[in-house]
Amino acid sequence: MVNPETGAEFPTNARMELANRLFFRLYQCANMLHKTGSRAVEAEGLTTQQWAVLGALSRPEAADGMSVGDLARYLMVSRQNLSGLVSRMERDGHVTLAPDGRDRRSRLIRMSEPGREVWLHQAQPKIRAYYEQALAGFSTNDLTHTLHYLLKLLDNMRALDTPDSADGGSPQD
Repeated sequence: MVNPETGAEFPTNARMELANRLFFRLYQCANMLHKTGSRAVEAEGLTTQQWAVLGALSRPEAADGMSVGDLARYLMVSRQNLSGLVSRMERDGHVTLAPDGRDRRSRLIRMSEPGREVWLHQAQPKIRAYYEQALAGFSTNDLTHTLHYLLKLLDNMRALDTPDSADGGSPQD
């Protein structure tokens, strides 16, 4: 059977069954990451979403802070979802917001000193232990291949998220 929009052959039933299983397993993994990852860092008052924000802000290229838009694009979340999360993290003392010196309308999010202390000395050891448990039985080669295929899938999904994609979708931010 041919797709009338693209002229390409529709995938076979076997391919669709594998695709369905793959995406369902990704869905399950995302849910388990949220559940078990949050449990790993809950004593530090963090969730997996906050873990991701602190991880993004801990990178050397984010040392001067990140705008809300840049952080949302990096994490692939909507600005609206990120805004509430950042507000809670600011309230809890993990991040600070300050006007961007280059654009006073924009605010830069930075990891606060207490946030850095939590990230480096409390959360990181628990995150490393979590990774070791979650990746038990994976060789370095397994990790390399898994990362390669996830990046390839992510690139294809990003292409679907562009304004000019076939389904007319729009970016999240």
